[in-house]
Amino acid sequence: MTRLQGFPPVALDTAHTLILGSMPGVASLSASEYYAHPRNAFWRLIGELLGFDASLPYEQRLARLTSAGYALWDVLGACRRNGSLDTAIEAESLEVNPIADFLAEHPLIDRVFFNGSTAENLFRRHVMPTLRNRELTCRRLPSTSPAHASLTLAQKTHAWREILR
Repeated sequence: MTRLQGFPPVALDTAHTLILGSMPGVASLSASEYYAHPRNAFWRLIGELLGFDASLPYEQRLARLTSAGYALWDVLGACRRNGSLDTAIEAESLEVNPIADFLAEHPLIDRVFFNGSTAENLFRRHVMPTLRNRELTCRRLPSTSPAHASLTLAQKTHAWREILR
C-alpha cells in the first residue's frame, strides 16, 4: 500500500484558531487542496460563517480563511490508507505532524477545533502529551466529510458557528 503524504499548514502569524482534520482524502490529495471533495461541506460552511463565496478559487478561499485568523492543518502528516475513510488508516503507519512546534511558532493560537472525532482522538493521543504549559481550548465539531451524513449542512453549519469569536 502506498504511503500518503499530507499538506503543510496554512496560517498567518496572526492566527488565533487552528482547525485540524485527520488526513486529506483521495480527492484532496489528487487536487492538492484541503477539502477538495465536492460533497465535503467544509468550504460551504466556512464561506457562510466568514462571509465569502465558497466557489472562489482555492487560493482566495485560503486567503479569506487565514486573514480572518484561522489556521488549517491535519493531525497526520502521512499514513497508509485504502480510500478516504479515517477508519481505513493503518494505525502502525501514522506519522503525526509537528503540531507542538507549529503552536510554538504561532503563540496567538489559543483554540483548536477538530473536524471530526478522528482528528480529536489522534490529537489527544499523540499531540497533547507533547504540549508543555500551553493553555488551549479544544473542541470537536461534526465532520464536514460526506461520509458523516447523519447531520444536514444546516446542522453542521450551526455547530461550526462555535469557531466565531
